[in-house]
Amino acid sequence: MKVVVLGSGIIGTSSAWWLRQAGHEVTVIDRQPGPAQETSFANGCQISVSYAEPWANPRTPLKLARWLTRSDAPLLFRLHADWHQWLWCLAFLRECLPDRLPRNVRALVNMASYSRATLQEMRAELGIRYDHLEKGIINFYRDAAEFDASQKAADLMREYGVDRRILSTEELVVLEPALAPQSHRIVGGDYTAADESGDVYLFTTALARKAAEAGVEFQFSTQATRLVDEGGWVKAVETIDAHGRYARVQGDVFVAALGSFTPELVRPLGVSCMVYPAKGYSATYPVTDPSRAPTVSLTDSAHKVVFSRLGDRLRVAGTAELAGYSRALNRTRCESLTRLVGELFPGALGLDRVAYWSGLRPTTPSNVPLIGRTRLPNLYLNTGHGTLGWTMGCGSGRALADLVCGRRPQVEFPFL
Repeated sequence: MKVVVLGSGIIGTSSAWWLRQAGHEVTVIDRQPGPAQETSFANGCQISVSYAEPWANPRTPLKLARWLTRSDAPLLFRLHADWHQWLWCLAFLRECLPDRLPRNVRALVNMASYSRATLQEMRAELGIRYDHLEKGIINFYRDAAEFDASQKAADLMREYGVDRRILSTEELVVLEPALAPQSHRIVGGDYTAADESGDVYLFTTALARKAAEAGVEFQFSTQATRLVDEGGWVKAVETIDAHGRYARVQGDVFVAALGSFTPELVRPLGVSCMVYPAKGYSATYPVTDPSRAPTVSLTDSAHKVVFSRLGDRLRVAGTAELAGYSRALNRTRCESLTRLVGELFPGALGLDRVAYWSGLRPTTPSNVPLIGRTRLPNLYLNTGHGTLGWTMGCGSGRALADLVCGRRPQVEFPFL
């Protein structure tokens, strides 16, 4: 079959790779001049099975109420006159109900674990280098009550096979000596040795090259403007390239992997896609003193910020704004990242040579992504991965290819 994949981030590129491995003719269309130019460009870079937890949980509504007046809040809602946003928010509150959490955690952990194993297979087979580290992930806590409450989530993770070990402050510092300057502010943490980190941009661009060598056609600088359906089947996608030239790309199957922009493409066909953008920030710093910079990937639970060592760089990422589709940088949120990393790792980084970035994470109310076939038999979705796009990217692409081929994926997951 001829399969048209819309989007070339980690999700779209992984989907294209696995569809080509299954023997299909694959074309990838993306409005950017190359792969991984948007949300997959500069994210937190963690392969974080241990942190595959939904934002929506019983404790979140109270936290949101406390954060409403803070411009640097970890999760910030800015309500607009947009009924899609309001519907999303109502659905998010529903997912905060206690009975929703175990099901959502199970789905996320299953896909994240499967995807991590898939990534490891691909790394061994393809030899892709992307500044990856296999040193695990530490979650550390500054508040005793928050630390105690977090262990309920850790217990749930352990039920699903995630070895998230509780550690004292002293044990954390032994594991990651770079935490020593701020150890007096840390009350404890947990550690998952099997988790990883690595540059998603380097991986995705290398995978795109491998896919092109295997026969995948990439059409960059090309905007997908409309899906053309006839009799309940998608026949083609209309596109406009960088020179304004119109084209219709026909196919047998279409995969919408456009992240936060997927809903606007599929909505005219009556396809439900409850995805809304959550703008996240990152800052990348050169490491000036390697002895003071972390090598184990870290998560600061209080600030919802992650730290990943990428060769001679440190990537700091986090926070989320549900405020529409603007990627404009908020100076307050950027400066808070630099202030935080400066306090944690004094003298380790070139703070004056920072590269700030923002991206729109495609987020569902439950944080469980939308993967599978829609009401149109030849239109598939692979979107809604939120903060876990890199964590679940390789597995999501592989599972999507299985579904297109009529095979049962190897992972237990609530596919569409």
